Amino acid sequence: MIKGITLGKDFIERKYQGEYLRIEAWSKDCIRVRCTIENELKPYDWTIQPKQENLPVKVEQDGDKVVLRNGSLSVSVSKVEVGEFVSEEATLCFIDSQSGTLLLEERASRIVFPDPGHRVKAVGLSTYRVEARFKADPNEKFYGLGHNQYGFLNQKGCVMELRQMNTHTVVPVLYSSKGYGFFWNNPGYGRVELANNGTFWIAEQTDQLDYFVFNGDSPAEIMNNYADLTGYPPMMPEWAMGFWHCKQRYQNRDQLMAIARRHKELGLPMSVIVIDFFHWDKMGEWDFDPKCWPDPEGMLKELKEMGIETMVSIWPTVNANSSHFQEMEDKGYLIRAENNHPVFMKFMDTYEKNRYLHFVDFTNPDAGRYVWNICRKNYYDKGVRLFWLDECEPEVPPYCNHNMRYYIGNGGKYSSLYPLFEEKSFFEGLKEAGEDLPINLCRSAWAGSQKYGACVWSGDIMSNFNALSDQIKNGLNMAMAGIPWWTTDIGGFFGGNIDDPVFRELVVRWFQWGVFCPVFRLHGERESGVKERLRDEGNINTGADNEVWSFGEVAFKIIRELLFMRESLRPYIKEQMKRAHRNGTPPMRPLFFDFPEDPVTYDIDDELMYGPDILAAPVCEYQQRSRSVYLPAGADWYDVRTGEKFKGGDHVEVLAPLECIPVFVRNRKKFW
Repeated sequence: MIKGITLGKDFIERKYQGEYLRIEAWSKDCIRVRCTIENELKPYDWTIQPKQENLPVKVEQDGDKVVLRNGSLSVSVSKVEVGEFVSEEATLCFIDSQSGTLLLEERASRIVFPDPGHRVKAVGLSTYRVEARFKADPNEKFYGLGHNQYGFLNQKGCVMELRQMNTHTVVPVLYSSKGYGFFWNNPGYGRVELANNGTFWIAEQTDQLDYFVFNGDSPAEIMNNYADLTGYPPMMPEWAMGFWHCKQRYQNRDQLMAIARRHKELGLPMSVIVIDFFHWDKMGEWDFDPKCWPDPEGMLKELKEMGIETMVSIWPTVNANSSHFQEMEDKGYLIRAENNHPVFMKFMDTYEKNRYLHFVDFTNPDAGRYVWNICRKNYYDKGVRLFWLDECEPEVPPYCNHNMRYYIGNGGKYSSLYPLFEEKSFFEGLKEAGEDLPINLCRSAWAGSQKYGACVWSGDIMSNFNALSDQIKNGLNMAMAGIPWWTTDIGGFFGGNIDDPVFRELVVRWFQWGVFCPVFRLHGERESGVKERLRDEGNINTGADNEVWSFGEVAFKIIRELLFMRESLRPYIKEQMKRAHRNGTPPMRPLFFDFPEDPVTYDIDDELMYGPDILAAPVCEYQQRSRSVYLPAGADWYDVRTGEKFKGGDHVEVLAPLECIPVFVRNRKKFW
């Protein structure tokens, strides 16, 4: 018997030599593990749902080990053994209860004496460095973790920094090809190493070790169990399922309305139009600048009559010269440094007279309500129902998180939670204002952001074919991290000369893939832009034209058809959004999600399933006019362009002229 063990109704607890380890059934097919060298465990419940009662749990002694079984998942606790050496330290092993398959096993090591697979080490007063170490399986593949720009779908062999940054969103959730999910419930700065000699989860500054393991019979069931744990997304409103138009940036009301009216004159669909940053007078005013945006109520009313919703950009930054700054500073609504000085973002002189901007502390619920009440008065009450939460990492280069003081504690421990709290503030504000189905565009997220209506985009990426290829992998990994609403800037953000034939082809190929993204959205800062005078504060690049007709006649003809293709798909999209809302099933997902029995699908990183019936194979190379497409085994596939039938389980070479993205459907289903 292991020393210090206590067996409860639905938990195993061990207190030994100052370490407190607790393993408990938490939700369906899900087990939680926490460990500390403090006297008590902390709830760490910012995002997880309350522990479920009446689970099918069994806890028992089994020889020299103890076992907790929760539905289809079991964990055993035994002594550490390395060769002939045996230690009283405890080691954990997770097993599929139904098949007996080993899923995950702590990696004990031997230096002088056997060492357990979890560590909690003090690095300061009530501050700890923790590790969870597991044995490696050379055949295991990993998906999830949010999005980054490394260019991998299967992340086995990668080292991932666990820190929020522009284009790098941390959602510390992994899906394993062995049939389990893993959630590292720790927002402290750290990393995960998916190495060949072990899997290592590390938090450099935290309160305790905390993670969840969950499994199921299929990827869909595993993702459903994860949604049970962290929450389900709301239903996406129907108006959000169409085309979102955006550029950096429209200077004033006349420019914006001219674009919306031309769309309607040409008979083109548009669901959302975006008013980007610096529609305000100063950062932290959260209001329309009346010099550029007079009569916003009238503008928003006209757009709504056209069937267009309006999204406005919200930054969490506050200029010291803004009207709200002093009150926010006095009430402690701003992030501060540990030595009590304000935290700054050094912004370009061309944008603000006072280039040092402060950040709202959205982890303070009073600060969140304060900002929302301003936004409600100045935007929502005038007709805006969609907010773009930009810069919500928050972006504070050089990211010295440990020197930041939030309402909830030190930034080294909690910074990754910042986007979650901002999303929660706006979601709850919209609900309270009467919005049934809130949705907000966000540049970052954390586990559970999905339940706050967060649609995450991949940040300020480059405009080239390599970036397009990377975003496909990013979207699929975000789906397997439990975030079903996701999108990119069609065409990329930085760069892209609208007269360049390479960029024009890139935009077409990106649009073709964008049709099959959860949100279909154009954005970017295009080259050849003009410099406008921004009041008396300097020059700002507004970017060149970025409308659907801006890339030449050939591109416009193709893009026009893609806009209508998306419209024809909306009934199908609605069904996928219902499944996301009810089951946590991502609309866009890797091939193995629907074909887990086909081993080839786990290595396909340049195709996607959109719902259960549509397979899309984007083209990601300049002047590529054909490509190989793998069609998963277990279904018959029909080429949408030719109607030709193919039996699944093989690669086929298909034509991909500029006007065509290879798309296949199952069982002759027609969607457009």
